[in-house]
Formats: sequence, C-alpha cells, structure tokens
Amino acid sequence: KEEIFGPVLCAQPFSDQDLDKIAEAANNTTFGLAASVWSQNISTAHKLAAKIRAGTVWINCHNIFDASLPFGGYKESGWGREMGHEVLKNYTELKAVTVNL
Repeated sequence: KEEIFGPVLCAQPFSDQDLDKIAEAANNTTFGLAASVWSQNISTAHKLAAKIRAGTVWINCHNIFDASLPFGGYKESGWGREMGHEVLKNYTELKAVTVNL
C-alpha cells in the first residue's frame, strides 16, 4: 500500500447522529496525514474533527499551513512533527546534570 498524496473526496450530508459512523469510515485506513471537514455547523464539525485520527484536520478549508502549528501524520503517515514548537524535539536531546555542592 502507498499513501495517496492528493485529496480524496467523500461528499455526503451528515448530522450529529452520524459522527461515529463517519469517523469510523474516515479512520478505517492505515494512514492519517490530514483531513478536511466541511459543514455549516461549526460545533458539529469540531465534534467530527475530534474523532478523526489524523495529524491535521481542517474545518471549512484545506491545505492551510502556519509555521507555528505542528504538522505530521498519525499511523503510517509519519512519525514526529515538522514546524511549530514540536519540531524542536527532533533537533534536541534532553540531558540532566546534577552537581553536589
């Protein structure tokens, strides 16, 4: 299997009662880089975004990036994060030094 690096569209109406079913379908993959949710009801869109296992979920937009936000995938879509504060973990190692005075 290879990850599709392009948009895949599933357009269907949904309501609060459908969120578990829709999230199950969206999560039924070994990948999880990003997803978009489009809805007139922002509350419902946020509920669905919380259930989707992807590194980024955009609501009523797509491919919007900000250097202050971490970017990376879930599952087989990658390890670690790029951009944002989280990227510092990729370039640093913690060290504890103790001195007996």
